[in-house]
Amino acid sequence: RHEASPVKLAAVQYRPPKGQPQVARSELVDLVNQACVLGADLVVCPEMATTGYVWPNAESLRVHAETPQGPTYQALAPVARKWHAWVVVGFVEQVGGNLYNSALVIDGDGALAGVYRKVLLYDMDKTWATPGSERWVRETPLGRLGCGICMDLNDPGFITHLMRDEVGVVAFCTNWLEQGINVLDYWRWQLGPYGGWFVAANSWGPDGDISFCGSSVILDPEGRVCALGEKEGNQVLCVDTSDGH
Repeated sequence: RHEASPVKLAAVQYRPPKGQPQVARSELVDLVNQACVLGADLVVCPEMATTGYVWPNAESLRVHAETPQGPTYQALAPVARKWHAWVVVGFVEQVGGNLYNSALVIDGDGALAGVYRKVLLYDMDKTWATPGSERWVRETPLGRLGCGICMDLNDPGFITHLMRDEVGVVAFCTNWLEQGINVLDYWRWQLGPYGGWFVAANSWGPDGDISFCGSSVILDPEGRVCALGEKEGNQVLCVDTSDGH
């Protein structure tokens, strides 16, 4: 068990309008503010939360790619600073000619705390994304914070990292597909012996020929469900880690 300090953890379930990042950023600001009004110290948003997920190639997505301190950071940093909350949000990162499926981490002062790049790519990432190569963990006022993006949960090396590096809270940005299974059972099975908090922020509804399953969740270190999202709809989940867990 890798306990975090008593804090409030939030997951934002969100479906971005496809290829309309300016609209998505505005809506994300509203949702993150909602979480912070509830007292959230950490707010996790979905994978590729500004763009939608399914893109045929890098060129179709490049117009929406950005640097870590680009428009998504510029939109959310003032919110993080106002509420002294950490914010993690999935975005499409451009470095030179490469695009990455990345998570932006903003600290409670509104500063850029880091960027995590998805290591294990899903088939639909491979049409455009370069895989990341490094795990991400930081000592924070929330405890030891780590990041994962969707398919990473299927990587045994990711679970090994969580345990070896004693990650207390996992910010899990995802676009998890609707596959007709109980996704919570699957996620818990994949997490296995990991003993920290798991904050999964998912998308929902269709994107092209696929659909996402919603069901964003916050699991405690015993794998118990502390908050669970609906299968559809934008939603904010918030859990106080000191409430009997």
